[in-house]
Amino acid sequence: MFSERVGRLDEHDPAPLYRQLQRALRDAIQSKVLAPEDALPAERDLADDFKVSRITVRKALDGLVAEGLLTRRQGAGTFVAARVEKSFSKLSSFSEDMLSRGRTPHSVWLNRSAGTVTPEESLRLGLSPGSPVYRFNRIRYADDAPMALEYSTVPGFTLPSTEVVEASLYEALASHDARPVRALQRLRAVLLNAEQAQLMGVQPGDAALLIERRGFAKDGRTVEFTQSYYRGDAYDFVAELNDLS
Repeated sequence: MFSERVGRLDEHDPAPLYRQLQRALRDAIQSKVLAPEDALPAERDLADDFKVSRITVRKALDGLVAEGLLTRRQGAGTFVAARVEKSFSKLSSFSEDMLSRGRTPHSVWLNRSAGTVTPEESLRLGLSPGSPVYRFNRIRYADDAPMALEYSTVPGFTLPSTEVVEASLYEALASHDARPVRALQRLRAVLLNAEQAQLMGVQPGDAALLIERRGFAKDGRTVEFTQSYYRGDAYDFVAELNDLS
């Protein structure tokens, strides 16, 4: 039975049943018990298996669809998401996004260096000419698949050296009280040039999504300028919109 794969619900757990079911499915995805593109049983079968109502099942699945962990296909059912859905409503790092979806993130460094701001970086980061900066360029992977090219610049006051950045830039910034708490992002469609395509294992001219992000610390200073090229065949970007009228 499906419940034997992902774990049964605990009748002694005070959490609502839909939350328990969400947690069980999320844990199964993150631990790779459920793999990308795996089909879930029909809602009525899940309800029977877990001994809950179909309303409870629908609410649990709706939440995981909103998180980007599951995807619904008209006439086919519900599947573990293979494409990555990146939410614009949450300020999170690549590593955090991948771990939350049960993928294993890692990077191949192209460059880690110290220098002084270029005119464009000076404008983006609000720094005076000659200010020190650190640059981090890398290929970002989910499991063994290259997903993005990332070019980040941070002011020299945010970190003691480039060596403190290991798997996650945001983790390093957080440990030095410089993690962004808000950001402005701009997205546009681009075509990958030959060098970019080779690094990501795709064809020159393939579609990509370029995200430019400026991250701001609690005191309002700009602490990050990142340009990320995401593979167009592997990423979806979503945003929740609310009617404020």
